[in-house]
Amino acid sequence: MNAPAARPQPSLGELILRLSALHPSQIDLSLDRIRRLLERLDHPERRLPPVIHVAGTNGKGSTIAYLRAILEAAGLRVHVFTSPYLVRINECFRLGRAGGGVLVGDDELRAMLQLCERANEGAPITIFEIETAAAFGLFAQHPADVALLEVGLGGRLDSTNVIEAPLATVIAPISMDHTEYLGDTLTAIAGEKAAIIKRGAPVICAEQSPEAMAVIEAQAGRMRAPLHAAGQHWHVGVERGRLVYQDDRGLMDLAAPRLFGRHQFDNAGLAIATLRAQDTFRIDAAAFEAGIINAEWPARMQRLASGALVEQGPPGGEIWLDGGHNVEGGRVAAAALGDLEERVSRPLVVIAGMMANKDAAGFLANFAGLTRHIMAVPIPGRDNSMPPERLADAARAFGMRVEIAAGVAAALRTLSRLAYEVPPRVLITGSLYLAGAVLAENGTPPK
Repeated sequence: MNAPAARPQPSLGELILRLSALHPSQIDLSLDRIRRLLERLDHPERRLPPVIHVAGTNGKGSTIAYLRAILEAAGLRVHVFTSPYLVRINECFRLGRAGGGVLVGDDELRAMLQLCERANEGAPITIFEIETAAAFGLFAQHPADVALLEVGLGGRLDSTNVIEAPLATVIAPISMDHTEYLGDTLTAIAGEKAAIIKRGAPVICAEQSPEAMAVIEAQAGRMRAPLHAAGQHWHVGVERGRLVYQDDRGLMDLAAPRLFGRHQFDNAGLAIATLRAQDTFRIDAAAFEAGIINAEWPARMQRLASGALVEQGPPGGEIWLDGGHNVEGGRVAAAALGDLEERVSRPLVVIAGMMANKDAAGFLANFAGLTRHIMAVPIPGRDNSMPPERLADAARAFGMRVEIAAGVAAALRTLSRLAYEVPPRVLITGSLYLAGAVLAENGTPPK
């Protein structure tokens, strides 16, 4: 008698859709659901290697990219959990290996997500909470030397905040974003993010506004956590095109980051300060330099040199991609464009698509002195993206020339038909979701 045929496995996409339906709201900040699930999974979060936990509004991902690159250059195996992904959910889960980490494979990720699904037994839970539990499960199964965890949203009630004794906590720059969840003042938002600080664990902090810094200092004091703050306990700067870092242990003169923009010196400095504030691992100067040079983080002022979309753009032009989506993200992208303009002057066109809950006027204001030409596009596959007409209205308020296109490809084709004395510089920006769609359509997804 023939055995019954095995049930076909769902694709990762189908599985994610099924898991996403377990909670009516994708964002519902709480630690109760994740703690219940982790208990049913026999607490994988307690079987992790030493954890570096990173919060902040902007620069978290880049800082983690530098941390990973430096630690791997020192010969260490590094697990990494970041979000959101750009093209494939596998990007969120990097497993530490000797010689460099790898993204988790489809089969292993599917098996872990299904294990979490069974343990959850149909109870309400957000997709990010399931992903966090899956990350802990994967990391507990694979030996590594250190794990890097990026906060998804806020900190106090973020599902990654179940880690009780991290090696270090890191707070990247804090600015206004997600006010509907975190509060409408910098003080309130800083309070949510500073809640990742744990008793006795060093906290390493980027430069902050006075309001945010006061909250961080107070929380570090309550937790008796040694504070290492930029501008107070360590300094990073640019001298003759090189990164110069200094703290009470001495001075380091390193090569400039490969990631483009002045803000990347600050992000690299935050990573250096973090690793110099801990005593578990010894990192030599060669590893710091190699990590700063080799760190990669897609869709953060990324130059697209080839691909299907690039071929449709203006001949001889430059195409840059940045996932900035809030006012501060727009500021650092605009500053990077200003640096490019000083090196090689080109007319600038901004192709922008944003989510409906973002501050379009505040974001676009950063580019008012750099360009008079904005092209508004929708974000593919996102029902809650900002209508291009609304984005266009925000741009018109700055006196910009505004066009609406059906998508990035259509916008690039329009630009390719225009006559330029000098081929233009094109920035595609406004959302990580838009950036992910661009990388997929261009045929250059993260590796």
